[in-house]
Amino acid sequence: MKPVYRRALIVGAGDGLSASVARLFAKSGLKIGVAARNTDKLKALAAETGAAVHACDATRSDQVEALFAAMDGALGGSPDVVVYNASGRTRGPLIELEPAAVANTIAVSAYGGFLVAQAFAKRALPNRHGAILFTGASASVKGYPNSAPFAMGKFALRGLAQSLARELQPQGIHVAHFVIDGGIRNPGRTEPADAPDSLLDPDAIAESYLHVLQQDRSAWSWEIELRPWVERF
Repeated sequence: MKPVYRRALIVGAGDGLSASVARLFAKSGLKIGVAARNTDKLKALAAETGAAVHACDATRSDQVEALFAAMDGALGGSPDVVVYNASGRTRGPLIELEPAAVANTIAVSAYGGFLVAQAFAKRALPNRHGAILFTGASASVKGYPNSAPFAMGKFALRGLAQSLARELQPQGIHVAHFVIDGGIRNPGRTEPADAPDSLLDPDAIAESYLHVLQQDRSAWSWEIELRPWVERF
């Protein structure tokens, strides 16, 4: 049985992968809501997709609750799909990292994902229907030098996704984690001439999100990895 979804909320939205997911989901017939701390960057996307826009700091429980309350009205009902695409990044040698910046990176990458998933599940579980899609990275499964905060946040998000998949999928909530193993092409980032195909196409990634969303529940994925065909791993 393939679930039917009608309303999707993308948290941590921008003009890259989130925009591609929003456009594809809207084209597929879903009503779209998008949220970010800075909503100015979402005006063009909202105009293109008809998305409802709401400002939200996903690390604050009060703002997450306000987001879902607003989307309940803006979308004509509670979202039955949520995509968590927010992440924080702090780079530098271990001994030079600022503790407050590290804490914020982990909060954005992982704790915000917990708050959004919790608020969503409270609404979705009574209907035993819904999907939570988490955006991971290479750092979800392998840490890199000078990037410990990002790895900590993404490892934590992957652990959250795995735990929620085991807890919620038997109750009708599809939970999936996407390991984006490579850089993503965006308006400000394209491949160098000597490395064609070295970045992932965000529209192609969005197709995988939609495919997972459309999976028959007898064969749900909880995690998939996506990488350029030239990526070494």
